[in-house]
Amino acid sequence: MADPRFFKRKGPFSVQEIADLTGAELVNAPDPSRRFDDVSPLQNADASILSFFDNRKYLDAFVSSSAGGCFVRPEFVDRAPADMVLFTTSDPYRAYAKAATAYYPFDEANGVVSPHAVVADTARIGKGVQIDAGAVIGGNCEIGDGCIIASNAVIGEGVVIGAGSKIGAGATISHCLIGNLCLIYPGARIGQDGFGFAMGPQGHLKVPQLGRVVIGNDVEVGANSTIDRGAGPDTVIGNGCRIDNLVQIGHNVELGMGCVIVSQVGISGSTKLGNFVVAAGQAGITGHLEIGDGAKIAAQSGVMKNIGAGETVGGSPAVPVMEYHKQTVALSRLIRKKK
Repeated sequence: MADPRFFKRKGPFSVQEIADLTGAELVNAPDPSRRFDDVSPLQNADASILSFFDNRKYLDAFVSSSAGGCFVRPEFVDRAPADMVLFTTSDPYRAYAKAATAYYPFDEANGVVSPHAVVADTARIGKGVQIDAGAVIGGNCEIGDGCIIASNAVIGEGVVIGAGSKIGAGATISHCLIGNLCLIYPGARIGQDGFGFAMGPQGHLKVPQLGRVVIGNDVEVGANSTIDRGAGPDTVIGNGCRIDNLVQIGHNVELGMGCVIVSQVGISGSTKLGNFVVAAGQAGITGHLEIGDGAKIAAQSGVMKNIGAGETVGGSPAVPVMEYHKQTVALSRLIRKKK
């Protein structure tokens, strides 16, 4: 169970309430009014707990689990313990996410502006906004209804933040327009100068960075990630993107909707990613490239040329994934031969 010092639990919820919430079909549920107190992984669950089984790797844990209820694919119904209530669905993990959010809903703004926050007179603050101690809101900012601005966050002059967004502790945001329902984690840096210089033997002359960062709706930016503002055109992050911790996004980069950028990825300036691109951990993408819709980039890959829609690449320099696998097999054989 989640530590009550840090997580506030709702519920309990009945079998029928959970089924209605998630759209799952009930199997082995003689009493729809039965209630579950909490959610937990299979290995830690008891009869009062709701869990999920999504990965075949954990089949043994599912078969032997004491969980009272479980989200599961229909093909595994016959492997379930006899007394387990089953919520069948084609996507157990997604259904579990909906149920877990009901038990542990995300924080909502309390509407309190701390007397220890600094809010400019010209800032426009929406209804029910929470601004914690030490936060700074610059002049002419617009903070939408129900936002949370956590302690020591700094929101620069003119920044716009849409309704229901949350800015984590110590984050700094400037030259930026942020959509609704965004989550900016602690320590993120958004809108600072892009890395632009006119280089030469007489010295590197800084080029003014005159663009913005434009972030769509329902975007997450992880802790200590950085998104530079554009040099003239904007840096753009599309709706629904998920950016992990410690990611660097350079000036003029454009992400389509639903991109997933995993930790320690670096995307150089003016590169454009299509919709639903996935870049796995520590991948590096050089500048001025185009990455097609649905492309996937393997961890630690070095991308140095355009990638077509739907392609999967790996290695450094990155190549189509089948070629990458052939390279790794050949290298392994060579190493074994030398030994």
